[in-house]
Amino acid sequence: MRLTSTNPHGGETVTEHPHHDVAQISERLDRAYGAQQGWCRVPPAERAALLRRIASALRGHADLLATTATLEMGKPVTAARGEVEKCAVCCEWYADRADLLTPRSGPTFGDEIRLDPLGVLFAIMPWNFPYWQVVRVLAPALLVGNTVVLKHAENVSGCALALELAVRDGDGPAGLFEVLLVTRDEAASIIADPRIAAVTLTGSERAGAAVAAAAGAALKPVVLELGGSDPFIVWHDVDVPVVAKAAAQARCVNSGQSCIAAKRFLVHDQIYDAFLDAFMTAMRALKVSDPRAADTDVGPLVSLQARDALHAQVQTTLAAGAVAQLGCINPGSPSAWYPPSIVTDIPDDSPMAHDELFGPVAGVWRIHDLDGAIARANSTRYGLGASVWTNDPAVMARCANELHAGSVMFNQPVASDPALPFGGVKASGFGRELGHAGLAAFANVKTVRGLQR
Repeated sequence: MRLTSTNPHGGETVTEHPHHDVAQISERLDRAYGAQQGWCRVPPAERAALLRRIASALRGHADLLATTATLEMGKPVTAARGEVEKCAVCCEWYADRADLLTPRSGPTFGDEIRLDPLGVLFAIMPWNFPYWQVVRVLAPALLVGNTVVLKHAENVSGCALALELAVRDGDGPAGLFEVLLVTRDEAASIIADPRIAAVTLTGSERAGAAVAAAAGAALKPVVLELGGSDPFIVWHDVDVPVVAKAAAQARCVNSGQSCIAAKRFLVHDQIYDAFLDAFMTAMRALKVSDPRAADTDVGPLVSLQARDALHAQVQTTLAAGAVAQLGCINPGSPSAWYPPSIVTDIPDDSPMAHDELFGPVAGVWRIHDLDGAIARANSTRYGLGASVWTNDPAVMARCANELHAGSVMFNQPVASDPALPFGGVKASGFGRELGHAGLAAFANVKTVRGLQR
């Protein structure tokens, strides 16, 4: 068996990688397990020094990493370089916080609270941010004293191996980060392996449910970051052209293939018409082109199958009575293009009202008051992020309190940041990555009492 990467810009095969057999999987798990036994005894300052070297290696490999992502999943190359830089910054952010692993004093003399490593972390990651979604787990895991084995999406196996090379160039002990070239069907047996201590997955609801069941059966901790249908609330007091341009960027980041991309635009009636006009102008201005070009804003979707599935969701929504304001046309080309699109008058029982659309298609709703905006924002089964655009402190306060989301961001698109916890509620998953929470997510928060010094 071989794992194949196909370029969505043209459909040519990029690479084929040999699948790891049972013996190769076991060899890599052994390496990660053995490395962790020594790595957990390395002082945090030395672990931090490795993270700084990995950051340097990521920057040194930036061209290879970015080009590989562009070829394997169609990410515009400028965005791919930005992703690599964000990974380097994440490593440095955690490196600067090694002191967080110093045991904290408890309420009485002799009490300590420690963050001890769990062991080997099994990371199951998707294709859409092939480096960031790995590194945001890898950096805190290594700092705590864990090691990581990665099962990446099969279509970005080249990205996984390129990242493994960059981490290896950080000159740490062998086995700290191991790539497993395996299929999704093998994940459950790897989760059950006694050498694995914990599991994290970024992916679909279905994958999350399967991984949570397997981890639960093995009594292993798990963090799940799943889908999203993020609301983007536009109140009547904003600068409409500025917010419309931000809305287009928020919807079409990573060609619309992002769990935290804004997907449902809830616009106050007083500015609805002006916003819709400005939004269409901003979406039309995005350059849809060859992802290798530095000025491309929107590249192809990851595959022809993904494009056709997205178009089917759009067409079902239109057939239910929605109105296509822009795009919504499947070009049918051998490259997986889909145009930036806008749909209005969306029925509540249509796909765009309740499902995640993974591509550059925006749904726009007219809202009349804050009660309606919050109810509409919370009407989905997802709860990952929410973006609210207003200058009214009272509106901000209610949205911060009442929106069902892991992140609520005002006057800016939802984005992950190494300094802030990231994750969702409801069908968007559970647990947190990044920030201080990212250190504790896969650590034994150990209470020590009566310690004699």
